Amino acid sequence: MGGVASLLIVDDNPKFLEDALPMYGYDVTVAKDGLEALKILSKETAHFDLVLLDVMMPNMDGWDTLKAIRKKKETEHLPVIMITAVNEDQKIVSGLKIGADDYIVKPFILPNLLARIEAILRRVNWQKENQNKTEKNLNKDVNIEVLTPKEKEVLALVAKGASNQEIADKLCVRDVTVKTHLNSIFKKLKVTNRTQAVLLAMQIDLIN
Repeated sequence: MGGVASLLIVDDNPKFLEDALPMYGYDVTVAKDGLEALKILSKETAHFDLVLLDVMMPNMDGWDTLKAIRKKKETEHLPVIMITAVNEDQKIVSGLKIGADDYIVKPFILPNLLARIEAILRRVNWQKENQNKTEKNLNKDVNIEVLTPKEKEVLALVAKGASNQEIADKLCVRDVTVKTHLNSIFKKLKVTNRTQAVLLAMQIDLIN
């Protein structure tokens, strides 16, 4: 895992973690409650690898903070470890259902928390590596530059559900011309139908 992992600690009493985690190579930012955490996460410059989120806090507790984190597109996949003094299976399950990635109960020993942090960061890193490999393989198999501007225009209209005749009318061409463009698109993208062409084009960001 390359680079220093950046952690956001959300806790009204963060001194222990704030002092300890930098000693293990983590870059730490602290928020004293959920409202402050959401303000930090909403900044354009914010980049965190993981959130340590206490449940019991003033102003906005951990549950509501977690729900807000999961509702925002920018943070919906941000790993979150919940920290609580309550050891109840029902509440732990509820937290996991809301979107927590892990759960640790106070009082905890630091090596336990460190192991959980490292495990989640390894998993996230593995997922990113696999996603990058998939994207590279897609780009190897499909050279998106081979599509002409007109073919891209036709494909974008196909993605919007337009029929051949509607595309022909829109582009002021004959229906047979649209069919020729589609056949060329299928061949270049190595697919056999409109649906496959649209799905592949969306995967490689050829169309929105």
